[in-house]
Amino acid sequence: MPRYNTQFELTVEDLDVIESALREVKTNLRNDALAANTDNAPNCDEVSQIHDLLGRLHNQKVFYRPKSGTYISG
Repeated sequence: MPRYNTQFELTVEDLDVIESALREVKTNLRNDALAANTDNAPNCDEVSQIHDLLGRLHNQKVFYRPKSGTYISG
């Protein structure tokens, strides 16, 4: 039985391409469902899975925050 690879060598640019592709697929699936004027269950399940995956990718990002001083966003 094959095993899963647990070590990946992806760059930040690779992850950006993956994230952009997932967003594009999600948009296309959602637009198809809207054009058909129905909430197709398999389509909605796939959109939900993509949405969850995008959330997990987002949660793994490390955003800049200064170590000292007051943080002012914007």
